[in-house]
Amino acid sequence: MNIHPIKNKKDYEAALRRIESLMDAKRNTRELDELEVLSILVEKYEDEHFPISFPTPVEAIKFRMEQMGLTQTDLADIVGSRSRASEVLRGKRPLTIKMIRSLHNRLNIPAEVLINTG
Repeated sequence: MNIHPIKNKKDYEAALRRIESLMDAKRNTRELDELEVLSILVEKYEDEHFPISFPTPVEAIKFRMEQMGLTQTDLADIVGSRSRASEVLRGKRPLTIKMIRSLHNRLNIPAEVLINTG
């Protein structure tokens, strides 16, 4: 087991290859220990070099509406009117605190996503 920090893309790719070769490691073996440590190192490298950003508020709203089978009319009940719902979905109207609260409570969209400005 020759484990070291992942400092660059070459180290990262080597770690991924090694992880793949260890995927069938048996319980209570050095190979499984190595797999666990390498997985942690890869996760840390990915978090630093390939961060996943929040979706925009509009993307989050559209995604949740699709998941829940909601229409623009359903959204109008949450944000106040059909025209307001249309403006929000087109990105023409910013969300108010009241809308953010309603969307968070009724659609279970995290508030930090709804206040994300880009």
